[in-house]
Parts: sequence; structure tokens; C-alpha cells
Amino acid sequence: MQAALLNEIEQTIDRLVPVADFNALLKAFASDKAGETSRWGQSTRLAHFMYGGRSPHIDRLAALTELLVLALDIADDLQDRDNMDKSWMKCPPELALNAVMGLLMGAIAELGRLQAEHPEERFPEPGEISQIVMHAVNGQYRDLTNDIETEQDYISVVQHKSCMLLKLAYYMGYGAAPAGGDIAEQMELLAGYVGVVYQLSNDMRDVLRYDLKNDLLHRKKTLPILYLLGDDTEGRFAPIQDYYSGAMTREQFLQHKGACMAYIAESGCAEYTEVIQSLFMQKAVETLDGLPALSPWKEQFQELTLGPAGQPAMDPTEL
Repeated sequence: MQAALLNEIEQTIDRLVPVADFNALLKAFASDKAGETSRWGQSTRLAHFMYGGRSPHIDRLAALTELLVLALDIADDLQDRDNMDKSWMKCPPELALNAVMGLLMGAIAELGRLQAEHPEERFPEPGEISQIVMHAVNGQYRDLTNDIETEQDYISVVQHKSCMLLKLAYYMGYGAAPAGGDIAEQMELLAGYVGVVYQLSNDMRDVLRYDLKNDLLHRKKTLPILYLLGDDTEGRFAPIQDYYSGAMTREQFLQHKGACMAYIAESGCAEYTEVIQSLFMQKAVETLDGLPALSPWKEQFQELTLGPAGQPAMDPTEL
């Protein structure tokens, strides 16, 4: 995250939070987030410029994007309990939960402040932002309840959770630009494709690690794990089936670490996941190519989103 954007975020927190300790806590969380490779705010800026936007307040909108995503990141980590090195996981959970509420409501309030101060300008609609966040919250509920049995279920949950964060970042930009026509529909399609590409990268990475971030240990049903659970070949790895059915404890499952990692490497789940990812990447490239957007912002947006070699360039909040 650029230093200028972090400064804008801190100024926003100063306007919203007069309680000194709470102010300092939120700034610490924002600084922690700034240390990641997150590019949500930059996505907002480029989505604004490539559709002809020239708002002098675009940096404030980009800061609001980062604050909204930070709130959802904190909520996700509190629920999953699998990212314990983050500052919001090291403080009392009730304070982290208060930060989530403050960031969400504060960002909407700040947008309302902008609209009131500059009624002649175009801004994203708070109602639309709230709706996007609610879609993400619904997706998170399905994830928490493990409401995934098929590939179609998985794609649906990802598109109602992780993809919504991309939709939010894009809308915060083009929603303040003089864009018209079917821009919203095209950008939503793009977010849906790109979000799946990102999530598949995360899920394949997480199934290959054997620590507290490993999705198998949490009995999650990501696409590569659905492949493993559906493996009915003679050489399938029974402990995975037993662990997910409840016939084996975590401690017992951990005793099979080496054999499990070897099985995953040879199972074909990585190749299967890469094929599905490539299909969504192709759709993302085709959709992005067809956007009636301005240069050089469109090309910068494409590189930020898909990378110079067609590889995911940004991690979303993980499913």
C-alpha cells in the first residue's frame, strides 16, 4: 500500500474516531494491513480513471475501500481463527469486533459526509455498497456452515463472498465516474471471474501446507478438497475421508502428515484446480479486453488485476 493512501486512511480514522485508544487501535490495524500486498484502493482509483473519472476525492474513496475490506478481513479472521499473527487477532476479540462495526459504519458515514459536502458531484451510493457487503456476509455464512458439496456450490459461495470484495473495490471507483450503459454489469462479471481465479490460487496453496492455515485441518470444502473427497480410485487416501466424516480426530489425522502430503501431490487435484482456474482466467481476460475503458488506465488496471503474464496479482480475503 502506498504511503499516501495510508495517510488518507489515518486522516479518515481521525475524522471518525475521537476516542484516543480506539483511534490508535484502528490505525494499528490499518498499518498492519498496509504491510500486505493489498491493492484494493488502487483498484478503486484505476476503475475510476479508466471510465473518465477525475474526482478530486478519489483518494478518499480509495481509503474507504481499504477500510471496508479491512473490516471484512478482521471479521473473517475472527470467525476462522486461522490468522493468529495479525494485530487484530492479538487484541481482545471484543475490541476487534468493535473495530469491525466501527469501520463498516464509519466508512458509510464518511461517504455520506462526502455527498453532503459536495452535492454537485457523483459518488457511489451507500445503499449499493451496503448491498454488496451483505452479499459478502451471506457468502461468509455459507462458508462458515460448510454449505458446499459440489463444484457449483463452491463457485457460488466464492462469487457471493470473495468476488464481492472485488465488486466493491471496482464500484467505489466507477461509481464516482461518468460511466454509463452496461458498465456495472460488465464490471460485476469481471469481479466474478477474477475472484474465482484468486480464490483458487489461495485454496491450492492452503491445501499444500500442513499448519494451522491448512484447509484440510479445518474440514473446509474448497475445490481441490472436493476433488480429494470425491476420489474413488483404488489409491485414494482413506484418512481424509475418515477425518471429514468424523471417524478420525485431528490428532489422529495429523499422524498421517507425510503420507497425506504425498497423496495430495500425486492425486491430480492441483492439475484439476489449474484447469478450472485457467477457464475463469480466460473469461476474465475476454471480459477485461471488451471493457470500453480509457488508456493508459485500462492497461494499468489489467496489469494490477491479472498481472503482466496473466497471473493473479492480488490476494483477496480468503474463503
